[in-house]
Amino acid sequence: MRHILYPEDYKPQVNRGKKIVSLPEVVGRGYGTFWNWKGRYRAVKGSRASKKSKTTALWFITNMMKYPDANTLVVRKTYRTLKDSCFTELKWAIHRLGVDAFWDIKESPLEMTYKPTGQKIYFRGLDDPLKVTSITVDQGCLCWMWIEEAYEISSEDDFNMLDESIRGAVPEGSDLFKQITLTFNPWNEHHWLKKRFFDNPDDETLALTTNYMCNEWLDAADRKVFETMKKQNPRRYRVAGLGDWGIVDGLVYENWKEEAFEIISKADFLDLDEAEQKAKNYVFKESVKSAFGLDFGYTNDPAALFVGFIDTKDKKIYVYDEMYAAGLSNERIANNIQSMGYGKERIIADSAEPKSIDQLKGLGLKVKGAEKGKDSVNHGIQFIQDYEIIIHPRCVNFLTEISNYTWDKDKLGNKLNRPIDDFNHLMDAMRYALEKFIAKGGRWMY
Repeated sequence: MRHILYPEDYKPQVNRGKKIVSLPEVVGRGYGTFWNWKGRYRAVKGSRASKKSKTTALWFITNMMKYPDANTLVVRKTYRTLKDSCFTELKWAIHRLGVDAFWDIKESPLEMTYKPTGQKIYFRGLDDPLKVTSITVDQGCLCWMWIEEAYEISSEDDFNMLDESIRGAVPEGSDLFKQITLTFNPWNEHHWLKKRFFDNPDDETLALTTNYMCNEWLDAADRKVFETMKKQNPRRYRVAGLGDWGIVDGLVYENWKEEAFEIISKADFLDLDEAEQKAKNYVFKESVKSAFGLDFGYTNDPAALFVGFIDTKDKKIYVYDEMYAAGLSNERIANNIQSMGYGKERIIADSAEPKSIDQLKGLGLKVKGAEKGKDSVNHGIQFIQDYEIIIHPRCVNFLTEISNYTWDKDKLGNKLNRPIDDFNHLMDAMRYALEKFIAKGGRWMY
């Protein structure tokens, strides 16, 4: 299969004439049905390194250039996560196809334009729904949508709103089609995505499962990561390795809900008019205390910053913000925390990394090691279980972890009195953050 990517009537000075690209050589194996599907939905669950995001990015760039009336909307739950995910993947696809000269790429706001026709790729977050539903295109129609990390969208109603935004007639006589592509890791079998797309798919739905074994570009070291995971963490391997649905049983925390809120002083609240006061869920600074916790990561595990507030009177924990990224040096951790506006806050970090704590102090952060003690994990869990946990929708990684953080089991399937060693980076950071509020035997625990 060969495809002409450069149009004959658009020959910029940097590259005259046409360029022929062999798609099988660029895209690789395992996605033939995905590539050719023209039904309304493509739902792709897969493991890490399964090529699902990169293949999707290649498909959109290739087909935007093939169909002159097509425009694409790229969506994630929160806008701020798009730049380092879908936007970067689409830039990579443009480079890999060798068509940089034909695309105008802007970062403020995120947007990509195909120069020969004016077609656009738009980027939006569900945290600003009005911007999702109010897109008007200059050329052609808005016919395609890519929802990356669709697992983050916990409400099927939010998806229905997105589905309805792909509307309007395609040009008469055109072979253009409307389609929504969802890509995600299938952490929880109880997610609405399973029932909607995988349990009984209709003839407009392609439900596809992929894994790392179809990625011919992984080297021996990459594959060894999965083989090690298979031996040491079979539960995670089923999902992150094979792309199977995660089986969630025995959640550690069940007393939580996702709800938008804003932290505000009572004085500022009283300055708002009545409509503004009712428009949002406000939490008064005077009734809560802030709490910051940091769990260190390394190559494969993320560094995780918990930003929250606790109301000890009404027994509520508010999860307000997060940092969650792998491969960060201590300098980058410090830079990220400062850029988020938390550089002057007191942070309780994992005391197992005293060297990292000292380095962060040297970089200007107020960091203290957590005081660990016997059964401190379970004591902290018991304390938090007495509270209602309210999670801001932008904390997508916290939502993923808390909905998968379960009690461990022995080989016979019996529950143990300890949580699994997985989905615990922000869970641990939360316990560190709340250390001074958790008392046991006269000393503070977490």
